[in-house]
Amino acid sequence: MRGVRADGRTFMNEWNIQSRAHACQACGRHFADKQPYHTALFDVKSEIQRLDLCELCWKGEGDGARDRKGFISHWQGVYEAPPAAPPEAIQKENAESLLRKLIELDDARYAAARFILAVMLERKRILKVKEQVLREGGRVFVYEQPGTGDVFTIPDPNLQLNQLEAVQRDVAQLLEHGLPAPLAQPQAATPAGSEAPEAEAGGGPPGVSPHRAALEVPVAEPAGPAVVR
Repeated sequence: MRGVRADGRTFMNEWNIQSRAHACQACGRHFADKQPYHTALFDVKSEIQRLDLCELCWKGEGDGARDRKGFISHWQGVYEAPPAAPPEAIQKENAESLLRKLIELDDARYAAARFILAVMLERKRILKVKEQVLREGGRVFVYEQPGTGDVFTIPDPNLQLNQLEAVQRDVAQLLEHGLPAPLAQPQAATPAGSEAPEAEAGGGPPGVSPHRAALEVPVAEPAGPAVVR
């Protein structure tokens, strides 16, 4: 999905979730609980794609995968069989569930909020950074949720340090009150995560990464998670 910045330049929105496969994508055998598996990432036709392989197939195809055009990264994980579905209950909002909703919403107004939520979850060790990819002049973080094996791709919105406080305030509001309803009204005022202007050279203190700075400034989640109606 492409968008247009205020200065007329295009950018690529690449936030998405790619779930861990439940079977080897080479031989088709289902993964057993606690079975090791391998994940490889490829940059294919302007999107990041994942490939999950069992140990045997990785040994047979691993070198070929590394040599394949577009290869980005590889890591090993342990498959966890999904638990039985719990009884239907009122959904509680938290940082991870909010991030998933914002990714599914795919609204550029929430680009900065998605980024800050991902950084929060990295700080809490719920998400792990697996790779950083440069695409069309921008940086994309590849996160994994180790418990589920889901992979999140979150573009860096190039926040400057003086923008962090306002975005974190908006994220705290979203965590406490949930997304506005209806979600996609053109006239609705939804300042949270509005597309941040591209960082100008020398816009922040030298040698300070906004991503690392965001890790240092906590966003408090509400004491009692808000109920999303």
